[in-house]
Amino acid sequence: MPNHKPEILLIGGGGHCKSVIDVIEQENRFVIAGIVDKKELIGTRVLDYEVIACDDYLETLSQKYKYAIVTVGQIESNVLRIKLYKLLKTIGYELPVVVSPLAYVSKHSFIDEGSIIMHDALVNAGVKIGKNCIINTKALIEHDCIVQNNCHISTSAVLNGGVVLQEGTFFGSNATSKEYVQIKQFVKAGSVAK
Repeated sequence: MPNHKPEILLIGGGGHCKSVIDVIEQENRFVIAGIVDKKELIGTRVLDYEVIACDDYLETLSQKYKYAIVTVGQIESNVLRIKLYKLLKTIGYELPVVVSPLAYVSKHSFIDEGSIIMHDALVNAGVKIGKNCIINTKALIEHDCIVQNNCHISTSAVLNGGVVLQEGTFFGSNATSKEYVQIKQFVKAGSVAK
């Protein structure tokens, strides 16, 4: 029986890419066509998938592939993630929302394009997540939080009810927020944001 699932390109082949591969395989909605990374890495593999091209070929690849997602992580800076996201949009790729089947996402929440919800994350009612965000493994986002574009909520982080995470914020592993606060830029791992 032929496989009719759409193919998707992964843009960036580092550690975060491995985690995304696992989520995409579990979700079973897309077939991974290959990875786009630096020119010198073409022909190498990440898990079972080949690096098939570098950024210079994204326009050409768009004639064959409709879907792509940014699989570069965000710790020190989100500059590369934002640049790649904008490049993919300019070329005309569709950037789907990818959600692990092991995550819980309320039907009363909204997640915008190019964002990924990793294993065991919990997204509660009234939450709005912007474009090109990473909601990492075991992150908890309580009711009515707003996560603006290009944010990374790291592993086991907790956003309590009504928090607004401003655009481009990195919220570190095991960090916790008070409820109904505005948070921006960089919250280090294990800290409390008030």
